[in-house]
Amino acid sequence: MAELIPFPFERLVPRMFRELREQNAIFDLPAGKFYLGDADHDLSVRFHEQTAATALGPSAGPQSQLAQNLVLSWLGGSRIMELKTVQILDELEIPRPCIDAHNVGYNVEWSQELKLEQSLEEYVKGSMLIEMLVASGELDLPASFEPVIFDMSVGYDLAGIRSEGVRKFIEGMMDATEVVERLRPLIPEKYAKFRDLDFRTNLSNTLTLSTFHGCPPDEIEQIIDYLLNEHGLHCVIKLNPTLLGPDRVRDLVRDTMGYEDVVTPASAFEKDAKWDQVVAFVKRLKKTADGLGLGLGVKFTNTLIVKNHRDFFPESEKEMYLSGQPLHVLAMHLVRDFRREFGNTIPVSFSAGIDRRNFADAVALGLTPITTCTDLLRPGGYGRQAGYLKELVRRMKEVGARNVDEFIARAYPDAGDEGGARTHHANDAGRRSIDDAVIRNTEHYVETLTADPRYAQAANAKTPKKIGSHLTLFNCITCDKCIPVCPNDANFTLAMPPKEITVVKLTKTAIGWDAAEGETIVLNEKHQIANFADFCNECGNCDIFCPEDGGPYIIKPRFFGSGEDWR
Repeated sequence: MAELIPFPFERLVPRMFRELREQNAIFDLPAGKFYLGDADHDLSVRFHEQTAATALGPSAGPQSQLAQNLVLSWLGGSRIMELKTVQILDELEIPRPCIDAHNVGYNVEWSQELKLEQSLEEYVKGSMLIEMLVASGELDLPASFEPVIFDMSVGYDLAGIRSEGVRKFIEGMMDATEVVERLRPLIPEKYAKFRDLDFRTNLSNTLTLSTFHGCPPDEIEQIIDYLLNEHGLHCVIKLNPTLLGPDRVRDLVRDTMGYEDVVTPASAFEKDAKWDQVVAFVKRLKKTADGLGLGLGVKFTNTLIVKNHRDFFPESEKEMYLSGQPLHVLAMHLVRDFRREFGNTIPVSFSAGIDRRNFADAVALGLTPITTCTDLLRPGGYGRQAGYLKELVRRMKEVGARNVDEFIARAYPDAGDEGGARTHHANDAGRRSIDDAVIRNTEHYVETLTADPRYAQAANAKTPKKIGSHLTLFNCITCDKCIPVCPNDANFTLAMPPKEITVVKLTKTAIGWDAAEGETIVLNEKHQIANFADFCNECGNCDIFCPEDGGPYIIKPRFFGSGEDWR
């Protein structure tokens, strides 16, 4: 099985600054794709008594697992990092390939692919690298655009979360002094000035619980109660789309949006928490959190479990998890249901099919954070985030809003009081309160969203174009699409001038290696594509978007960080 191998901190630091200086890029993301704020618009939000410079973040997934992933998310404008979910089972056998983003998203991933101790170190490394970038002055970054929040994610049952391993992980995130001080002297001498930075050690005091599929409602409540009382954490409960019930899921997915091949097993609805159960335990947990002076929120939603009707994943996988456009519609219906029940009294986070065209709408609904995953697996990768924030600023300009609260109040000037909205008192200026605007906007958006053809199957049936040729070790059409679509930055370009090379093939023998000359290869492209094996978990995403067949992660030259990694 492919194994992720984190890159040493002492090598990440010089690479980051050298690449910025020499190539005007960081971890293969061009500086033109960075988002460094807007002087005239305040995009900041509050999340559990903290300020983040934007509501945007990577979902707990492939974009938030390794240190360089976090830096790339931050460079794109993310300021609330929902870190990859960890659990006590940290030696998982994950099928390969595991990500299918041909149109809508499917995956057969689970939680982290690293040991708990490695995950903690990667999150600390990511935080320190970001702080070093800010302190360097190399980026034209206003102070107001610096605040960033790291949000832990753990799963999936009470026994695992109470285990020694997960407990130590949580404590390490709340006080990372030991890891910071171990990494500090590893900063290379050339960058020694950064050794004296006052690196943050309270990396996180917020946690999003991944209930995943089939977690009993009473156990969800026990887990959150434990995290509130034993760890003093602000908590968010990530809930499942099955809360809509089988009839509504079927009506929305198959009848309304036309995804006739998407079927959720009946067992998923039987095992997952029901709406009334969720309403009841949220009320009880809110009372507990209030009594402790802590925050409680919910997140919509997790992925939707469906039958595996495609041939991309191994045959052993009978079920897979749906994300992307259809999940956006399901999740927004749950946001509306929840707000009809609770008004705007409980914060709501969101992750489902977020992209450039709907991010501003999610902001208008007062959702925080708004995290994305599937869209960042598409061409452009992390660089797509800048488009989200630029579109938000454009929408803010349209309605004369200078900050997020003003945008919420003005986002939908033609929206009325659709059914189900709760009325709140207007403020002194005669405008509706932000709470009232949030409810009104939610009703308006969900009503218009449901029939929007861009979420329907007909608009999401196309797959990336293939041109009929097969990849070889060297030379390809060098479209470079495989580089940004890799969430781990495993694929890269290799500068090799045009030339002829005689291939020498090595064969392992009992006493060593035999060498034999083979055919001649002519290098004739502007550069070559290669793969850094330590960062590659063989998820398969680069194969989807490569116009040629074979898969860059399989065919292209593989480089290893050490001889031990190669063996």
